[in-house]
Formats: sequence, C-alpha cells, structure tokens
Amino acid sequence: MSKEPDPITLFQIPWNRSDIEAVTDSISRGGYWAKGPYVSKFESQLEEFLGVDNALTVNSGTTALVAALHSIGVGEGDEVIVPAFTFIATANAVRLTGAEPIFADIERETYGLAPESAEDNITDSTAAIIPVHPYGASCRINELVDLATENDIALIEDAAEVLGAEFDNQKLGSFGDVAALSFCQNKIVPTGEGGAVVTDDDELAEQVKLYRSHGRASSDYFESSESGDYVDLGTNIRMSDLTAALGHSQFDRIDELINGRRQAANELNDRFADVDGVRPHTPPEAGTHVYQLYTIELAEGISRDHVIETLEKDNISSKVYWDPAAHETEYYTRTKNESPELPVTEDIASRVLSLPMHPNLSTTEIERIADAVIKALDE
Repeated sequence: MSKEPDPITLFQIPWNRSDIEAVTDSISRGGYWAKGPYVSKFESQLEEFLGVDNALTVNSGTTALVAALHSIGVGEGDEVIVPAFTFIATANAVRLTGAEPIFADIERETYGLAPESAEDNITDSTAAIIPVHPYGASCRINELVDLATENDIALIEDAAEVLGAEFDNQKLGSFGDVAALSFCQNKIVPTGEGGAVVTDDDELAEQVKLYRSHGRASSDYFESSESGDYVDLGTNIRMSDLTAALGHSQFDRIDELINGRRQAANELNDRFADVDGVRPHTPPEAGTHVYQLYTIELAEGISRDHVIETLEKDNISSKVYWDPAAHETEYYTRTKNESPELPVTEDIASRVLSLPMHPNLSTTEIERIADAVIKALDE
C-alpha cells in the first residue's frame, strides 16, 4: 500500500522563538495586558511602514472597518458602495453602522471595484466608497480616489490583504481618507485575530480612539484614580497587549515574510506560464503583489470542482474566495429588495481558485501543487 503524501495546507503561520519571547514578556509583566507598551510599539511600526500619521489597533479587521465608517460619520440613511467580490465583512461592516451597502461590479484585470460601476451607483445618499484590494495587490485605486474626490465622498480602503503592497510607489492603505487592516491568522502579519485603522486625518483618528474605548475621553483608565469622562458612544474593540506583542514581533521580519511569499508565487507563476487554461492573479502595471492569497483564474469550461478534487487526492488544500459573491449570499438575497446585475463579479467568482501560500512553501511542495493543477487541466 502506497503511503499517503504529506498534506500541503492552505497556509501556515510563520512563527519563531521571538514571537514566544515577546508574548512571554507581555505576560510576565504582570499588568497592562489590556493597554500596554506593545500596543504603542506596534502602532508606531505601522505608522512608519505605511507613512501615515495615525495607526490605531483594534481586535479585528471587521471592527477596523466599522470604526473607520464610524469615524467619518456613516450611519442610518447612508449608502456605501462596496464591491460584491469581497469577504462578507466589507458589506457587513456597513450594515453594522446602520447604513446600506450598495453592491457594485469589479473589473477583470485586478478583480477590484470597477470605477465605472462605482460611479453608476452614486446617489445623493452615498456617504462613502470602500474599494477592496484583493488577494494582495491593488485595485484601480487612483481612479477611485479621483471619483470620491470629485463627488465629495469619503474613501475607505479595505486593505486587509495588502500590507506591504504598493501602487505607484505608495503603500496601499495610505490612499484613502482612512483604511482598515487585518492581522487574522492567514494574513501577511498574523496575530490570530486583530486589525488596525490607519489615517493621516487627526480628527478621524480621535473618533476611532473614542469609539474603540467606550467613548472615553481619557485613555488612562487603569492609571488614574478618576473614572474618566465619556463624551461619545463607543464600544470595546481594543487590541490586547499580548496580541500587539505578537504583531510587533512578526512585524520585525515583515520583509522576510513578504519575500518568502513572493518567491513561492514567482515559482508557481513560472510553472503556469505556458499552461493553457490557467491565469494567476497579477498586480496592475504600476503595482506590486504581496500574495496574501495565491489565486488562479481557470478558463471558461474548465471544471473547478475537478481541479479541487485532483488537488485533494494529492492531499493539497485549496479554497474558493469568494463564491457566492456577497450579493448572492443567503443573508443579502433575503434582506435586499433586489439583486444587482454584476456579470463580471459572477463570472470571476465562478472561476477563481486559491492554492496554498505561505512564506515557507518549499520547492517540492510548489512542484506538487503545480503538477496537480496541470494534471487536472490535462484530464
């Protein structure tokens, strides 16, 4: 009986001894686990890396989006344009503020929000546009920034998947009025769960600070004998010092983490270069890719299910991001009056497939992944 091949998982978290030491340092301090020095250190790293004035950590990428929307005053009666081709959190964050997500179509080059579709959906009730940078590379961000500026609409970047990627030599997450980052377990800098809001606008930053900590004007709750004053409605979405310690340690080697992904992706790209029926996701001409996900687009008529089954037989994981698209999920078909016609979104969603990707993917594993995909296409 032949031995089953070793599993190749969709992702692996690249931890090392420095991560353990940072978390141990935070724990062994015996205090300030909620608001401690690693929170400030991690936020400072993000500010310097992205070239922004304010980075405010929170407990998830989703709450980062909610806090960003809250900071610009989005609420009941407002509409926010979002791509339907995205993780559900992009749309849910809008609903959680009381506003309504308006689903727009994507374009085929980057799979990002199509500026033309976004423009078609602008109304007097439009308060913001949330473009998503999918898979690790930029959408057509400059055109969307121009569109938002021309219509006096806020622009919130959903930069959950692109930490370290650039467009036109500028870090993604620094183009809009405000941006949301994610540090979920498969992201570029993973902390298990976590997120951040980044902005150059000090007033928006103050609103996020209030919102993430119960609307409390003083941030020194545990350092003062006073109860503090509460000046706005807020909640508790702070990042703990333990989580920030992990983020700080991971961030110390962000170049290594990104370069590992790029090397693996380049090897996969080389193997698929002359293969008919498969197109790897690529960045726009003026952009870079950090390959938070490594995604291929299968040609029309190729059975994605057969490719998935072939990978599974070789003990290789894969995943579809995102089908159904957000506008076709059960919740939004049930709660929306009508479903928009988004032909590009629906076509791309039916043909994309994400393959294993992490910084330590070996050449042997890359060969197995590519060979399994090519075998499925040949069949």
